[in-house]
Amino acid sequence: MAYGLLKGKTGIISGALNEKSIAWKVALKAHEEGAKIVLTNAPIAMRMGEINKLAEVCEAPIIAADATSVEDIENLYNKSMEHFGGKVDFVLHSIGMSPNIRKGKAYGDLNYDWFLKSVDISALSFHKFLQTAEKLDAINEWGSVVGLSYMAAQRTFPFYTDMAEAKAMLESIARSYGYRYGKLKKVRVNTISQSPTETSAGSGIGGFDKFFDFADKIAPLGNASAESCADYCITLFSDLTRMVTMQNLFHDGGFVNTGISEDVMALMEK
Repeated sequence: MAYGLLKGKTGIISGALNEKSIAWKVALKAHEEGAKIVLTNAPIAMRMGEINKLAEVCEAPIIAADATSVEDIENLYNKSMEHFGGKVDFVLHSIGMSPNIRKGKAYGDLNYDWFLKSVDISALSFHKFLQTAEKLDAINEWGSVVGLSYMAAQRTFPFYTDMAEAKAMLESIARSYGYRYGKLKKVRVNTISQSPTETSAGSGIGGFDKFFDFADKIAPLGNASAESCADYCITLFSDLTRMVTMQNLFHDGGFVNTGISEDVMALMEK
């Protein structure tokens, strides 16, 4: 059911835009809630074709942008403002990739050039989105920027390797830029730490299926779905959360605050 929470608002949805992704579901929800949006992804990722299907459903233009390129991000904001006839109200940063994880590198055998790419793509790109928006004055006052994070920024998960450092940096940038942008333009900046989610990116991590089941048994509410994460993003884009900023918000069914569950204890007794 749509409530018109984003009626009259405009925004940019960036990230992996395939049917399993959170960004895809956020785009659909934003459209349902009355927003006008622009879709963006790296040019190489857009060749898969799924983004065109989403663009048609959401009546949204597609503007290619490499999230590590300031020039591309400038072009994204400028063309978005030209399309909307003004500034945007919200931005979703759903961007993350680790060459070390993709190529199966253990944490004690990282390729440092790839590590720098992980940080650039997954964390520095968030700063680039924010800094470029500030310089272009591309976000309306009381606008909202949300980045998708993961609890490996606070806790150790062996399979997450260098992405843990990238997510920790992402959350730090949200706090630092959240203060700056809040003082300058009342723009709020937050991250969401989502449950392990059955997306293309998540399921590509070794051991993901076992951890997904473990987290589901630990969290009293179970794992949060990509669909429910999209709902949460919409609330952060809306005026209902105007005073929420510089936060890393856990959307994980209670996993972060649960030491052990009865379900897991029962498994250990077998």
